Amino acid sequence: MKSLWLLIPLIIAVIASAVSVVYSTHYSRKLFVELTELKQVRDKLNVEWGQLQLEQSTWATHGRIESLARKKLDMKPLDYKQVIILKP
Repeated sequence: MKSLWLLIPLIIAVIASAVSVVYSTHYSRKLFVELTELKQVRDKLNVEWGQLQLEQSTWATHGRIESLARKKLDMKPLDYKQVIILKP
C-alpha cells in the first residue's frame, strides 16, 4: 500500500513530462516553420532590393541625365569662350 502512494506521484510526473515533451516538440516545429517562411520573405525582399538597385543605377546614368538636361532644361555643353573667372 505504501508503494502505491509512491507510484501515483511518479506516474503523474511521467505523464506531465511526456506532455511537456510533446508540447515543446510541437512548439519547436511551429517556430521552425515560421523561420522558414521568414527566410523565404527575406529572400524575396533581397531579390526585389537588387532589382530596385539595378533600376536606380539605370535611371541615374550620366548619359540619361545629360539627355534629360538637354531636352527638358535646354542645357548645352559649356563653351569655354563664354566663361568669365572673377577674382576676389
